[in-house]
Amino acid sequence: MNALLGSLVVLATLATSCNAQCYIISNQNSTPNKCKDLNGVIHPLNSKWKTENCEECTCDQGGIYCCNTAAVPVDYDTNKCQIIFNKETCTYTVVEQEDPGKTCAVSGWVL
Repeated sequence: MNALLGSLVVLATLATSCNAQCYIISNQNSTPNKCKDLNGVIHPLNSKWKTENCEECTCDQGGIYCCNTAAVPVDYDTNKCQIIFNKETCTYTVVEQEDPGKTCAVSGWVL
């Protein structure tokens, strides 16, 4: 029973991490102990920062690793509803296309 429960926990963790929206920028910078992001900004080794696009990034010897911090709606009525992204709060809202004052039900989110 414990083995089954442990397996389910591992599978749930893998499913969650596989949905993450992440990318890597390889560290091909000739300057040691630093990373250069896509905007040309230099970051010190072992630093962490958030981007204006709601990503959390870290710099290490291998490069820069960035992941989206905003949960994205994936299970909603795409014919009736539309998603709106708020860059200030890093959140999505799902509203009716005909009446944007009304929110739509969302059954699934991906981080």
